[in-house]
Amino acid sequence: MIDNSLQPLLANAWFLILGLILAFYVITDGFDLGIGILSLATRRETHRSAMLESIGHVWDANETWLVVLGGALFGAFPAVYAMVLHALYGPVMVMIGGLILRGAAFEFRHAARDKRGWDRVFGAGSLLAALAQGAILGQLVSGLREGWVGWAFSAVAALGVVAGYSLLGASYLVMRTSGGLGQASRRHARVSLWTTVGMAAVLTLATPFASVEVRNAWLDPHRMPILGVLGLLAVSAFGYILHALRRGVRGPFRASVLLFAVSFGGLALSIYPAMVPGHVTILQAASSAPTLLFMLVGIGMLLPVMIGYNAYQYLVFRGRIVVHEGAERMADAPSRPTSAP
Repeated sequence: MIDNSLQPLLANAWFLILGLILAFYVITDGFDLGIGILSLATRRETHRSAMLESIGHVWDANETWLVVLGGALFGAFPAVYAMVLHALYGPVMVMIGGLILRGAAFEFRHAARDKRGWDRVFGAGSLLAALAQGAILGQLVSGLREGWVGWAFSAVAALGVVAGYSLLGASYLVMRTSGGLGQASRRHARVSLWTTVGMAAVLTLATPFASVEVRNAWLDPHRMPILGVLGLLAVSAFGYILHALRRGVRGPFRASVLLFAVSFGGLALSIYPAMVPGHVTILQAASSAPTLLFMLVGIGMLLPVMIGYNAYQYLVFRGRIVVHEGAERMADAPSRPTSAP
């Protein structure tokens, strides 16, 4: 028999594990969703092909984190799983539909003669998935608040997620490409960075009005020093991204990942010990101690395999993507009539 007194410890451990899995998903699938979004603003087919080539070896593996997240949430916190699906069925279905569109477009694009249609489908699916994830985030942070305040907060969160994913995607392309695509990616990264910071500022100012629980957490004297350190790290990451993009030095993608990581840490600290602010806490939603312990053994074997596999992929396929721009310029150039001898 397993002592039920272990349940609080196991429940909090699973809160951290779910946060880790979610962070892996947001960062890894975030940059390839961002690349899909940026493809909508890219005119050259060679550039779009290079963008998709840069994620061709990882995009499907990145999405496995979402599958693991759903399964772990169902087993460890079934009450939260049921509540979220019931309240946010629409955004969840839109997200799944967008991911399906991405997968279909990515595969059918290779066999299509005219790739522009499938490129638009891929970009639209990426945009829909990002918007849906942002709406879900906004609803959860606001405690599933109804009315115009809750939906306005979710709308700003959706735009913020789109901008943040675009920042990750653009900075990833800065690392992986060069030439015209690399320069365009730097421009996109600057615009996305300022948009992300603007949306984050709006959300920060609006959060105390949208969620009483988060406001109380921010005023907690025990959490304020940690939140202050995370804020300083976020400002430092923002400054380095700007410096890297202006000076052309390496590292904007790593700094973008750091910006996302500290923001995610601040969010987790702001809602703890709630799973859904104002509705259910970690202990109220957790499964029994035997269930949590059994799952802990399983995830302890699975997580190292997934992390190792992802790391191996990025290691093997590291390096820059070569963009053949000259051939496209020649193909797009108007033909000149030859003069008679």
